[in-house]
Amino acid sequence: MKYAFISGIPASGKSYLAAKVAKEVGIQHFTIDYWWEEMKGDPKLKQWVDFFWNQNEAEYWHATNCERQWENIKNQSEALWPAVLLKIKEIQKSNKGAVFEGVSILPHLARRDLGFSGIILLGESFEAILERNKRAPRWGKTEELVQKQAEVFWNCEGSKYKSEAENYGYKTFYNADVAETELLKLLSE
Repeated sequence: MKYAFISGIPASGKSYLAAKVAKEVGIQHFTIDYWWEEMKGDPKLKQWVDFFWNQNEAEYWHATNCERQWENIKNQSEALWPAVLLKIKEIQKSNKGAVFEGVSILPHLARRDLGFSGIILLGESFEAILERNKRAPRWGKTEELVQKQAEVFWNCEGSKYKSEAENYGYKTFYNADVAETELLKLLSE
């Protein structure tokens, strides 16, 4: 059975593309972020699930530079990864194809542990990310915080995902519709 993953910055179109391709190909679609609620039940994981929510967002952005933000994302993703990987392996036992998507599927983790490939979405533009973020804020909901989130997604996290994707041999895309062809190709191999 065929599997693929979609990772990348928040508000880049991962869920949109995964749902579209899963429907088109007739396979399952799993949003990794939805599993986090279940992970909160494990005391060792709860602190990582809630890592950003436990911060004062305005203070966090004031005190945190791009390098520290990426380290926090990596630390969170790596802490949650064993539980994510366990769920992926359980789903694979069903022998039904699937697309897995979420920000925590970092390229170095995927290369090390997944037996299938994927793509990385970086977002179309700052304006597109900001608009998506306004519709569904990822953290704080004030206009100022939503703006700051979009700035960090576009100006910081995008370059980090891109660099790591290139280091581990994954293709990156700024547009989910353009990425669709590559995702379909991966699922047909």
